[in-house]
This record gives sequence, structure tokens and C-alpha cells, in this order.
Amino acid sequence: MAWTREQMAARAAKELRDGYYVNLGIGIPTLVSNYIPSGVDVQLQSENGMLGMGPFPFEGEEDPDLINAGKQTVTQLPSTSYFSSADSFGMVRGGHIDLSILGAMQVAQNGDLANWMIPGKMVKGMGGAMDLVAGVKRVVVVMEHSAKDGPKLLKSCNLPLTGERVVDMVVTDLAVFTIDKHGHDGMALIELADGVTLDEVKAKTEAEFRVALTNT
Repeated sequence: MAWTREQMAARAAKELRDGYYVNLGIGIPTLVSNYIPSGVDVQLQSENGMLGMGPFPFEGEEDPDLINAGKQTVTQLPSTSYFSSADSFGMVRGGHIDLSILGAMQVAQNGDLANWMIPGKMVKGMGGAMDLVAGVKRVVVVMEHSAKDGPKLLKSCNLPLTGERVVDMVVTDLAVFTIDKHGHDGMALIELADGVTLDEVKAKTEAEFRVALTNT
């Protein structure tokens, strides 16, 4: 039985550490804000100029002026600060973000990431993903394990790259993988979702990986 979007976000939230400055991408990664572990104090940063985002608001309590980079309404905290988009990207490019959690269309076994466009389809813009993966200290991808046309974990990406050798961990609805983006230890399967078998993961993964399960 595969993990739900909420369970994937909760698993990704386990990678948060006290004192981290964290950027959450659009989609499933935004749900991570609802699963920050107890006792862990992190600052969530949004490219549109907000540091210190709180969880999503309850229905009826939304403030249309408080939005994240994906135009979703969010809440503020007593420690929240606001600044220009230029300052926000200066924070990213300056290496001040400890962790970025984002979605992807494809991830290669060497850590290459493709998540910004599909050739032939309309693209509103590349957003900040290229800056994020180049400037942050650690990158965790949260995505569905497979697309309609096949695997998303590949030997090499065939979509335009967002970054080369930038991904450190992948959390899918079936499993969790670590990637040594420096090329020494390759890609490793470290966890299976509840009820998911190793054979199922192998059948749905093109990328080569070693098995280093910690939850069996």
C-alpha cells in the first residue's frame, strides 16, 4: 500500500533539523509545514519574500495577502519577516538555506534533477528551482514514484535539467532513497512504504540502486 501525499510529506519532515532555514516547493512539499516534528524549530522561507511561514490556515481564516510562492494562503508567526524577492534570492544564492524540499518530474541515479518543463507544453516560467538546487546545502525531492508513461527514477533524465548532481534524497509514495551526488556510493534504497515490497520498487524503478533498508 503506497503512502498518501500527507504521509510522504510527514516522512520528508523527518529530515528537518532544529535551527534549519528551509524552502518548501510547490505541491506535496508545501504540506511539510504541517508535520514539523515536536521540539524542532525551523524557519520556512518563500521565494516571494517571506521568512517564518506558519502552517496552512483553517478554512475561513485565510488572509489573501499572505501567500507562499505557489500562491497558496499561509499563516504568519510572531517571528515572521518580509522582504523583497531580490533579497529572498540573495538569501538562496548566498548559501543561507539549509534544506530545500521540492517536487520533480524526473530524478537520475547520479542526483540530476528535472522539474521545470516538458518540451512542447506551455511553461509560465522556470521559477526559482535552479537557484534553489544550486544554492542550498541539501535537496530532498518528494514525488510520485511513477508517471503515467513509466518510471520517474531513471538512469539518466531525458527532460531538460534543473540541476546536475544536486539531489540528496528522494521520498516517493513507495520508498525512500538516498543519493551520493558526489558519485561514491550511488543511489540507495533505505525505506519501503508500509505494505510495499522490494520487488514492486525494483519493477517500477529504472535507476540502479543498492538495497540498504533500515525499516525491515
